[in-house]
Amino acid sequence: MPRKKDQSTRDRLLESALAAFLRAGSLDLSLDSLAKSAKTSKRMLIHYFGTREALEEQAMARLEDRLRARFRSGAFPAGTPLRTVVSILWDQLTAPQSRGILLVTMDLTRRSWSGSARGKHFFEEQQRLWSEMLHEFLPDPVAVETLLQLFQGAALVYLVTGDRDRGRRALDRLISVLEPRDRP
Repeated sequence: MPRKKDQSTRDRLLESALAAFLRAGSLDLSLDSLAKSAKTSKRMLIHYFGTREALEEQAMARLEDRLRARFRSGAFPAGTPLRTVVSILWDQLTAPQSRGILLVTMDLTRRSWSGSARGKHFFEEQQRLWSEMLHEFLPDPVAVETLLQLFQGAALVYLVTGDRDRGRRALDRLISVLEPRDRP
């Protein structure tokens, strides 16, 4: 019985830490901040996770699992038009509740530029997932890469400006070019 309670407590603390990272939009939170957010002590976090880095690693693994489920191959029914897929993805990505995820993703990307293996792995895994998903609706791998790169750039512009329409217009223009290729 104690093991089940320990796992339940550990899961609750992990969820609280992930929520704190997403609220802050950054991974740069102290163990004290994470403990306060989880309504526990720093000592308890260390008891369950060992180090702040281990807690962060497990929180990012949980975020990665959620993103994998959300942006997986087969997320849309076969035959869904590419324009519809891209529009839904853009709406999900730019929804207010996704802002923390976008910011934490950018934080991980920034870390990968500085040599973080975890940041690089996260970035590469997200690239792979998105590419697989988009490939179902756009068979040309070069076009998938172009769309993905534009999507990422549009997301960065959105984070900086808060303007959702700018990215949507750019994506619509690219889809207009790609659609003829996309038809049988």
